[in-house]
Amino acid sequence: MTHDPAALFNPRTFDASQFDEETQRLLLAVIDWFEGRGKRRLLEEDLDRVWYADFLRFAAKEKLFATFQTPEAEAFGAAAGAQRWDTARNAALSEILGFYGLPYWYTWQVTVLGLGPVWMSGNDEARERAAHLLDEGHVFAFGLSEKEHGADVYSTDMILTPDGNGGFTATGGKYYIGNGNVAGMVSVFGRRADVEGPDGYVFFAVDSRHEKFELVQNVVASQMYVSEFKLDGYPVTEADILHTGADAFSAALNTVNVGKFNLCTASVGIAEHSFYEAITHAHNRILYGHPVTDFGHVRASFVDAYARLIAMKLFSARAVDYFRSAGPEDRRYLLFNPITKMKVTSEGEQVIDLLWDVIAARGFEKDTYFAGATHYIRALPKLEGTVHVNLALVLKFMPNYLFAPQEYADVPTRLDAADDTFLFQQGPARGLGKVRFHDWRTAYRQAAGVPNVVRFTEQAEALTQFLTDCPPDEAQQQDLDFLLNVGQLFTLVVYGQLVLEQAQLTGLDDEVVDQIFDVLVRDFSSYAVALHGKPSSTPAQQEWALSAVRKPVVDAARFGRLWERVVSLSGAYEMRP
Repeated sequence: MTHDPAALFNPRTFDASQFDEETQRLLLAVIDWFEGRGKRRLLEEDLDRVWYADFLRFAAKEKLFATFQTPEAEAFGAAAGAQRWDTARNAALSEILGFYGLPYWYTWQVTVLGLGPVWMSGNDEARERAAHLLDEGHVFAFGLSEKEHGADVYSTDMILTPDGNGGFTATGGKYYIGNGNVAGMVSVFGRRADVEGPDGYVFFAVDSRHEKFELVQNVVASQMYVSEFKLDGYPVTEADILHTGADAFSAALNTVNVGKFNLCTASVGIAEHSFYEAITHAHNRILYGHPVTDFGHVRASFVDAYARLIAMKLFSARAVDYFRSAGPEDRRYLLFNPITKMKVTSEGEQVIDLLWDVIAARGFEKDTYFAGATHYIRALPKLEGTVHVNLALVLKFMPNYLFAPQEYADVPTRLDAADDTFLFQQGPARGLGKVRFHDWRTAYRQAAGVPNVVRFTEQAEALTQFLTDCPPDEAQQQDLDFLLNVGQLFTLVVYGQLVLEQAQLTGLDDEVVDQIFDVLVRDFSSYAVALHGKPSSTPAQQEWALSAVRKPVVDAARFGRLWERVVSLSGAYEMRP
């Protein structure tokens, strides 16, 4: 069966044939479990904040997490034959879980994070213990953030004091720790009391069932358990130590590289389910004697939302290929990762807002998935230290990306049943400014027959002109408000590149690509105007900003065909009552 690259995920027609048989079975089992519960119960349990113990029992019975989250080298138990860390199938599961509800995705997601420092560790005993816990159906947690410091790992107040017998006692608190109420193992970041500086960092494993582990509270009002916990003299032996010194710091950042990627596919899933509800409602609602979808502004909102959603899917899928093909000499994923976390998730918010403007009050009603989506979609860009943290990271790659391309072998579509071993061998978390990229212009040249790609390419070239002719001066380089706007312009160029690569690999219709770039042209113009208005922008920069504004190439016939795609989704999926 040929996959339509412009299709939304639909549980009724989902085809997982690109994966091996066990992966297909598990993905379909997840869909069947949710559909068997039905929409009414799913929504009621969300509103009543019911802990999803039954979902975790289902996942344990099917060995879902054990299969998807155990690297091949750690394979253990009945699921061993299908166990691997495969970013492609992890992304598929993440999208499905997001489609049914962010809380279910969240328990999977924080288990990914909790396992990161373990699978990166040289502690054989801890890795074996983790494999056994997964096989038994346990979930994991990632003890990094603190109430006073957030994710600022430099300032941790989790203190390990030598106990005189070669071990330590750990005392301190952690905050915003998913699964902290039930985690079989919590990977906790702290520092030694007797060692100054980076050499004192430690990552160690904790059991939430231990008497010295105090579960304080759930810090959010949700089905999710986002815990605050405290350790008070918790005994830490050599068998519990995962990383020390600079390696512990790198394990924290490298785990985020692996684990927070899933934010993008959760956002895609939420937006897809919401889209079905919104188009079905609007197309069947009569106002002033007309279906709501007869109004031009409504059609424009839906087509924009659809184009943005397909672009989210294209970028995320292509980023998977770079993750899976990464190695010590190819770390391009380190740029694409923060863009999945920042840009794709922000686009998810845009999609929901466009749909919400159409369905209006319906989006508040308690019998809709949409009502929950309106607040859950907001969480995703903010779960990773907010958008500006990732934009600041993205800027580190800009000079080499735009001005110093390097030759690489083509990265193929990676749906093979392989273990992504490099993700747990990333090495020191430094040297981002040295990462090199292939020529970004290649993807744009290959799509030079698409009118709005041509127009956006003019804007991308204008950005290189900006950085050459009137770049940020010394003061502006300290002005984050100004720089982050530049980061948004740069992000659009990278975003467009991977969208085009995936479109070419999947044979996506040019008219869909054209509509996506209609959106990107307008977005670039909007950020250029914003730069013009920044307090510190110079006359030369203001002149550049206005010269970079473009109107998309208008094609009413293309828009009409895209609208037909959108309206065909009315009634295409409705969750079982």
